[in-house]
Amino acid sequence: MFACGGGDLTRASRTRSRGFFGPMGWMTGRAFDEGSAVGKMAATLGPLGWWRQWRRCLSARDGSRILLLLLLLGSGQGPQQVGAGQTFEYLKREHSLSKPYQGVGTGSSSLWNLMGNAMVMTQYIRLTPDMQSKQGALWNRVPCFLRDWELQVHFKIHGQGKKNLHGDGLAIWYTKDRMQPGPVFGNMDKFVGLGVFVDTYPNEEKQQERVFPYISAMVNNGSLSYDHERDGRPTELGGCTAIVRNLHYDTFLVIRYVKRHLTIMMDIDGKHEWRDCIEVPGVRLPRGYYFGTSSITGDLSDNHDVISLKLFELTVERTPEEEKLHRDVFLPSVDNMKLPEMTAPLPPLSGLALFLIVFFSLVFSVFAIVIGIILYNKWQEQSRKRFY
Repeated sequence: MFACGGGDLTRASRTRSRGFFGPMGWMTGRAFDEGSAVGKMAATLGPLGWWRQWRRCLSARDGSRILLLLLLLGSGQGPQQVGAGQTFEYLKREHSLSKPYQGVGTGSSSLWNLMGNAMVMTQYIRLTPDMQSKQGALWNRVPCFLRDWELQVHFKIHGQGKKNLHGDGLAIWYTKDRMQPGPVFGNMDKFVGLGVFVDTYPNEEKQQERVFPYISAMVNNGSLSYDHERDGRPTELGGCTAIVRNLHYDTFLVIRYVKRHLTIMMDIDGKHEWRDCIEVPGVRLPRGYYFGTSSITGDLSDNHDVISLKLFELTVERTPEEEKLHRDVFLPSVDNMKLPEMTAPLPPLSGLALFLIVFFSLVFSVFAIVIGIILYNKWQEQSRKRFY
């Protein structure tokens, strides 16, 4: 909170609400924590009243210093506390995307690449239009080496299709390979990494207990195929219903990975609050993979739009025991979930090795032929002696 006399400036901690906090929250689209002193004052006085109130408390000596701190906090560059003093988060711009989408393109300086039918618009990036047989994707060019992170996705799915006459949905990826088109919501099958799917069309006709649209998650080491006919059920880690089509308010999804604990939450009710969807402990994801999002349409279609992607680095305290347990891994896996083992492909043979193999194969063949001829001649001589 703010102390008028001492000039103490402390950031309010975040609660379960969707917003992030700071004295300039109304300018950055972030909400105040109504339980804090700053939040109550800002909510009561508004931005101008708030500033007039605190300007009376500022002396000429520390006014410039406080103003600089306010600008830094409002810009979103500083750390933001999450939880009871245990986690701070930092926005990573190299892995984030927002309007006016200046970092999207094909040049060497671009941080994000488009693929397929994806298009950059003024207010959003459209992965696929409301047309049949389209697919598009958006991929980050910079591999992510963060240990703990949180990805916030602002998206919108809408179209002309009526109930169960729209599709197919979109996916958010953290995978080893990027820019690989395929049948899994516009990305390759048998991917390596994490996929979070917002599936809007039920392919399995017999199922009745699951209501679509539906959010699910899958971890793959490259050995599993996504089962379209069963909407990915055999390989999913969990899921929840998410009514996200044709809404007049914003829809958000957050993917959090902390201490090998995967949590997926959503804000799709217009209440600015996160609602739990999936929580899975023991998820082991390597570092150095790529973030991306993709979509696909078939006989049915929808507009699949991405408004923003914001990645935050989370700094988490770990005990020495946790440090030993949370060492880097080289292949995705989930504790208590058996994934088929991947057989590593043999490295290609060099020219010299291939020549030696062919040479010794020929020598062995000639030697075998000579031995065969000698044995055959001896057998014929013994046969003649038998007759005479």
